[in-house]
Amino acid sequence: MFSKYLDAKREDCRKLVAELKKTFSYVSVLGTDVRSTVYRADKRVSSVRDGSGECGFVVKMNDGNSFYEYSFDDVSGDVKKLAAHIIKSVKVTPSLCSRSISAAAISDEPLKKDFSRNTDFDKYSDGQLLEKCKEFSGLLLKGDEKVVNGIAMINALSVSKLFVTENRELSQHYGWAYGYLIVVYVDGKPVQAREFSGEPTISEVLVDMEAGVKKAVDLARHLAKAKPIVPGVYDVITDPSISGLIAHEAFGHGVEMDQFVKDRAMAKNFMGEYVASPIVDMHDGAAATQSVASYFFDDDGVLAHDTQIIDKGVLVAGLSDLASATQLSTMPTGNGRRESFKRKAYSRMTNTFFSAGKDKLEDMIASVKHGYMLFQTNNGMEDPKNWQIQCTAEYGIEIIDGKLTDNYVSPVVMSGSVPELLKSISMVGDNFKVIGAGMCGKGYKEWVRVSDGGPSLKVRVKLG
Repeated sequence: MFSKYLDAKREDCRKLVAELKKTFSYVSVLGTDVRSTVYRADKRVSSVRDGSGECGFVVKMNDGNSFYEYSFDDVSGDVKKLAAHIIKSVKVTPSLCSRSISAAAISDEPLKKDFSRNTDFDKYSDGQLLEKCKEFSGLLLKGDEKVVNGIAMINALSVSKLFVTENRELSQHYGWAYGYLIVVYVDGKPVQAREFSGEPTISEVLVDMEAGVKKAVDLARHLAKAKPIVPGVYDVITDPSISGLIAHEAFGHGVEMDQFVKDRAMAKNFMGEYVASPIVDMHDGAAATQSVASYFFDDDGVLAHDTQIIDKGVLVAGLSDLASATQLSTMPTGNGRRESFKRKAYSRMTNTFFSAGKDKLEDMIASVKHGYMLFQTNNGMEDPKNWQIQCTAEYGIEIIDGKLTDNYVSPVVMSGSVPELLKSISMVGDNFKVIGAGMCGKGYKEWVRVSDGGPSLKVRVKLG
């Protein structure tokens, strides 16, 4: 259900827009009410706590030359006094005044609509979900005598946002549920194994978690015996998690167009050129698939898009927020996102993924004489200006003569040049999965929820 608090603030938001419009050519107000509850149980303790939520407002204004933003906790009270305070407070750096912007990108076409995506959160009490976590923790502990702790967590996230301009009034409400299973295992050395689930409903997450208990314990057994990989260049098959990590790091941040404005991304100079194998397509967008970053409109009030970034190997589009689109004279792609109402909107990824191909996974594995299949995203880094990436997989399984063996390596670091890696893709699987993996920062801060994924890929890349 949409936030009752925000619903009661609609008229105040309209009044504030009207007051600020006396000074600025464009004004928007974004109200957010995000609730998150985390349920956790392990061998010793269990708890229910608030997760990362927020509640407040941010106003965005444009005077035909510059954007201004101001955030505050509550829009109630003397709206004229609030508007006067905002006008007095906002300033712009003189050096920015010479920048030209495209008025076409600042569209305020009339639209009033309420969007919602149903959840089943109200079907479960706090007590029920905590008991489920205790149950899963107990099953992990019983899975093997060498399990020293089993951690189970469920996170229910509920998002409500209200967006108001002179001609637009949009609201959205949606939710997402996460499930985590973590095994702490000791067999000569301590290791951690994990299984993750992200779904629109808690009921789906519970099904995934039940199936994930055995997988997590079995993975822990293998990781305890895993060896370091011998560095070298290998043929590699990726699972969807690692495909998503490549998509996210290779052409995620690198095509966020606020980096184009600052000349910090090499991708700016390669639009319309081949940057990947001709069998590669890549998309991003809140409307491109359903996952944790699937909203109905972004924090600039732009309706969700499905943006094709790579078309048959050719780089065709970037991802923009309202500010970068105006500076680059393009139309915004619905990728304006904030860490919270207190933070600036940036061009940010949403759901980033490779499109499915036609190859069967068994044929892809069979085509490898000696290499590895890589699983589970650990972390990644990207240098958009020089087009280098580093991606870490939790583990790999050795392939010998076209067959998966029982030889595990962990962890595995994949590194190299973005175009070289993407141009080496020789097979694209017909399997497909997008994973709501968690949070992504811009640099070392500005965290937002993202997902990524795709099919399995066959690539040739440096591992270490």
